[in-house]
Amino acid sequence: MKNAITVKNLTKKYEGFQLNNISFEIPKGSIVGFVGENGAGKSTTIKAILGLLPVESGEIELLGHKIIKGDRETSFKEHIGVVFDESIFPGDLRVKYIHKVMRNVYVTWKDDRFCELIKKFQLPEEKKIKELSKGMKMKLSIAVALSHDSQLLILDEATSGLDPVIRDEILDIFREFIEDENHTVFLSSHIISDIEKAADYVMMIHKGELLFQENKDEMLYRYGIVRGSKEQINMIPKDLIAGKEEGDFGCSALVWDKGKLMNSGYMEKAAAAGSNKPVIDKAGLEDILLYIVKTKERK
Repeated sequence: MKNAITVKNLTKKYEGFQLNNISFEIPKGSIVGFVGENGAGKSTTIKAILGLLPVESGEIELLGHKIIKGDRETSFKEHIGVVFDESIFPGDLRVKYIHKVMRNVYVTWKDDRFCELIKKFQLPEEKKIKELSKGMKMKLSIAVALSHDSQLLILDEATSGLDPVIRDEILDIFREFIEDENHTVFLSSHIISDIEKAADYVMMIHKGELLFQENKDEMLYRYGIVRGSKEQINMIPKDLIAGKEEGDFGCSALVWDKGKLMNSGYMEKAAAAGSNKPVIDKAGLEDILLYIVKTKERK
């Protein structure tokens, strides 16, 4: 088994929205960032693969186990840690009693691991859940997810609303977690800087359609932003353009392979067509996503 998650032709329909025949694979031993604007379908996808939503069609496999409606097999779930953007624990429950509840939920529950994480995260054991800050609640949820022999972490907006210091701590935890090549993190987030810091692969969804799944480092190396006059931008080979912007102070285009553009002879031709040479800048992950989404919206 080389994949922690395999999804084939997943379709889920709502009035005015649908996940459109989505297929993807999440390789073991990696952090995969799942990005897209609010309402793009990130949470729907996650709930569908966890079996929390009925779907119209599709095949789903988690840790080698095929998800089939009515299947009573649950042992594989011992190895899946799930964190949503809100705490699932009763507000009046104190932190120090969480382990007494969870040991009755998971056969593989480890009290010593939970206590170790509580200390590491500096969570106040005497406080009730409702008295914790959002950051503390998120740390608590992650501590629980990591305390029952999890091999796969699935997180839906787990870092949203947290300050940068706490987010960085949590990303460090994820990186430490995947040092074991059997461990995997599937992280949905609209905070692109977190994905750029931590992810090995990036998946992007837009209006229920999966646009791409790529190696993050390769994307950042290949993609570039070309800036110049409208005439110069229109000279870029169309098969290299991933997105385009026109503004009051010039035009720009996102190209999916700046190396191929340079080798095409474009720079020499474009320089001859204007008073200034076009410029090719590096593209950050946020740049890539914005160009692609805005171009899609205009079509």
